Order: sequence, then structure tokens, then C-alpha cells
Amino acid sequence: MSKLKPVKNLLIGGPSTGKSTVLEALSDRGYWCFSEISREVTLEARQLGIEHLFLDEPLKFSEMLLKGRIKQFEEAETKDTHHVFIDRGIPDVTAYMDHFGETYPDEFVKANQNYRYDNVFLFPIWNDIYIQDNERFEDLELAKSLQEALKKTYQDLGYELIEVPKSKINKRIDFILETIQKK
Repeated sequence: MSKLKPVKNLLIGGPSTGKSTVLEALSDRGYWCFSEISREVTLEARQLGIEHLFLDEPLKFSEMLLKGRIKQFEEAETKDTHHVFIDRGIPDVTAYMDHFGETYPDEFVKANQNYRYDNVFLFPIWNDIYIQDNERFEDLELAKSLQEALKKTYQDLGYELIEVPKSKINKRIDFILETIQKK
């Protein structure tokens, strides 16, 4: 008898909406979680002397993200668990590229079609928790417009977005866990 693939629960939203904090708390509760990789890509580029890889070489940055997110997706399918949680997905790459008017190869579009998530949880922009830091170049207004680009991309791909309420971390986690239990 073949092993069932885990349900892939994706956490999306604009910058500084609480995704990583919730993911860390889910991990602390024993769930298998995949962290956002864009900070790793950004820090790796800085070590090579490129301050803002996305701003300086958006296609290269996006290719690295796409490769990393596909690797996460494929690794998620091998886990011996019922649910995995992933911070940002493959379609985020094209959402950002489209938002900034950048072109990209067809492989990006094919990746959106070939790698599908089971549940997509949308973290809304929340002014009270928004923080800009060294790796997060987006100000609040840009974060809001990126949020709309993400929503449009995922909806255009046929995903039903499940909005996570603005509340304390444990209530957000309870909402997510209750939602996946109902499905």
C-alpha cells in the first residue's frame, strides 16, 4: 500500500503579516514546517556583494526562489506526516514579478500549474504588526499592493484563499488547525 502524500498548507500574504511567527509556533507544536527562503537568498547575495538581489537582478533572484520553493514542495511530499506547512509558495514568485512588471520564462507559469497546494491561508496586512528591516525593503504601502498582487495571482490560479483573522498567535494557529480539521 502506498503512503499518502501530506496535505500541503500554504501560508501567504504581504511582507510582515505574521506568517513566519505562526509557522515557528506550528513547528514548536510538532508540525512539519518549511520556512520562507527569500531571506536566505538575499543574505547569500549580500555575501557576494549584491545588496538587494531582487532589486538589482530580479530574474536571477526569482529563479533562485523558484528553484528553492520547488525543492521545498517536493520535499514536503516525502514527509511521513498528515500535514505540512509552508511559508510562501511557488506562485508568489510570479505575483512579485508581475507586480513589478518583470518578464520571466514559461517555466515559471508551468511551475504554478504543476505544483499545487491543498490549502492556502492568506495573512492580511496588519498595520499594528508591520515592521521594515534590513532584508524587508518594502514599506507599508508597497506591502499592501503586493498583498493585492498575491491575492490576484492565487485566485487566478483557482485557489480558494482562507483569510486568517488578525488576532494573537495562538488564536491564529487555532483557526488554521480547526480549518484543516474540517476539510
